Amino acid sequence: MNRTEAFDEYARAQKLGQRDYREKMQAGQYPYLPVLDELLAGTETGRELPLGLVEIPLARVVGTKTAGRTAAFASNFMPLLAADTEFAGKWVNLCAAHLEEGIRDPIRCFEYMGRFYVQEGNKRVSVLKYFGAMSITANVTRVMPRWNDTPEVRLYYEFVEAWPTVHAYFLQFTQPGSYARLQKAIGKAPGEEWTDEDRATMRGLYAGLEKAYAAAGGAKRRAAAGDVLLLLLRVYTYEELGQMPPAALEKAVKTVWDDVLALENPQPVTVSTKPSAPPEGPLLKRIIPAIIAAPDHLKVAFVNERTPQTSTWTNQHEFGRSLLDKTFGEKVETAAYNGAVPHENDDALTEQAIAEGADVVFTTSPQLAGAALRAAARHPEVRMLNCSMALPYASIRTYYTRVYEAKFITGAIAGAMAGDDLIGYIAGYPIYGVPANINAFALGARMVNPRARVHLVWSCLAGDPVRALTEHGVGIISGHDAPAIGHPQKEFGTFALGADGTPLNLAAPFWHWGQFYENVIRTILDGGWQRDKSGKDGRAVNYWWGMNSGVMDVLLSRELPADVRHLAQILRDGIIAGDIDPFRCRILGQDGSVKNDGEKSFSPEQVMHMDWLCDAVEGSVPEYDELEEYAKAMYRMQGVHRDRLPPEKGAQL
Repeated sequence: MNRTEAFDEYARAQKLGQRDYREKMQAGQYPYLPVLDELLAGTETGRELPLGLVEIPLARVVGTKTAGRTAAFASNFMPLLAADTEFAGKWVNLCAAHLEEGIRDPIRCFEYMGRFYVQEGNKRVSVLKYFGAMSITANVTRVMPRWNDTPEVRLYYEFVEAWPTVHAYFLQFTQPGSYARLQKAIGKAPGEEWTDEDRATMRGLYAGLEKAYAAAGGAKRRAAAGDVLLLLLRVYTYEELGQMPPAALEKAVKTVWDDVLALENPQPVTVSTKPSAPPEGPLLKRIIPAIIAAPDHLKVAFVNERTPQTSTWTNQHEFGRSLLDKTFGEKVETAAYNGAVPHENDDALTEQAIAEGADVVFTTSPQLAGAALRAAARHPEVRMLNCSMALPYASIRTYYTRVYEAKFITGAIAGAMAGDDLIGYIAGYPIYGVPANINAFALGARMVNPRARVHLVWSCLAGDPVRALTEHGVGIISGHDAPAIGHPQKEFGTFALGADGTPLNLAAPFWHWGQFYENVIRTILDGGWQRDKSGKDGRAVNYWWGMNSGVMDVLLSRELPADVRHLAQILRDGIIAGDIDPFRCRILGQDGSVKNDGEKSFSPEQVMHMDWLCDAVEGSVPEYDELEEYAKAMYRMQGVHRDRLPPEKGAQL
């Protein structure tokens, strides 16, 4: 290339800079390159860490270290100075050298929060950006931000912790735990370092995915290409993604688009607190199904983690399935697929259900959410649901019941039956909804006895929880919500311990899964599924129905005194009618802070994500490292403090 041609390239680059300059000025934005020294003025930073030579993405080179040359460039790194300046001459020489043999000398820059600010080599960056280069070699010094609990800094510290393993800047994520999920998805052990070949393979896939994501509209989305990669790795293997041609990769991105939208929504889940109302009037009932193509026949499959013979939980869902057959007759056909093992045969059983004609698939435990998500991406025509709470994935729907309503009633029963002020509570897992159950129980007990204290223990920690409570002098206990199959003891629900240690059942929460599934199927048959608009507004749908929908209740023992039974019935009727809200009262936390002044109700989201305990509770919510091994998988899925997990222990689907 001769100098005349190189000056022509400079003129074109200058026009790009001038256009960017005008647009920024019209928008009231700073039109030049940002300066790191000015950005950090008055900001407390940590250490500066020299990283040596690193391949960095040019898209993340955004400014200069000092103010010396900042006004020579527009904010897009294109030149602004006149063509007869010394600056322009040097730019032209670099342009010619790049086209003849390539720019090989590394730049020097500082990295802060994942962005790069050039100390030496601004014109090299400008030329390479003009010609659309993807990366440049740089001698990098990292400036560490001071730790704080903001999402941005937490994510950055995760990246820094992952750096010795991945040694790559091209990956971008917006969700915590992403590096750990990626490490597992590509078959690497926690902390296992990537080879140069690993980086090259990932860089190629990531570059293709960035283009596919941009083609699908990713430039307008807040989610990063790395977030999309992790969504796709739920559906495809790493090898399958790496072999996809561009058109197939674009199609794959579109299959998870609803989940992309949900990821970036500040409130990614919309909560349905009661079944969708059917269309009113005989005319509408005929017209609505025709407009929205509501089905007139459904095949409904249930994928269960265990069997009805080995699990009370599965047995309850199986009973609910059998009621569908009785309720809908020939209009609905059901089938059960038992014994699903997460990450082993759960995908195969779900695919079998769909291959055998399932229009609706219920996966009945949180650990099967991954199988539901993968099936939803492969079969968007099939309605996929998972029995869990508040997962932010719009391609499936989650469902559970408002157990805290029943716990409030059993707490009141415990408060009335306790001979002293101390009541025991055995909690299962520290997951979404459980602190609300504990608090509702304690508030019910305190409503009857203002001096009541609820001593909290956890079955997911080491030790015998019943023994721990009896040694503490507790006589009334809220235990597991249902008896375990093969164990005849009556230590479930709320029970009293006799003088000889024999348990006497008083009351227990009860799930009407048959009613729940009937409500869901009726919603689908009358067109309510479409009216819920899952994914259309970038939010997932969670069915969280309670006693007023007939899906939750309390079983009362014949041994209860008549006045206590009468109290329980009053509370039950009040909750169903909407006149009683267990949390609409003055509530203090264990630290003495006011959680509710009694003038308002908590939103469904506040109840679901409650991670504090009221002052009537003695005990605490355990952290991940305290749990028994069997409980950790559930915690990764739905733990109330799962955002505190270190990267190597991030949540997995």
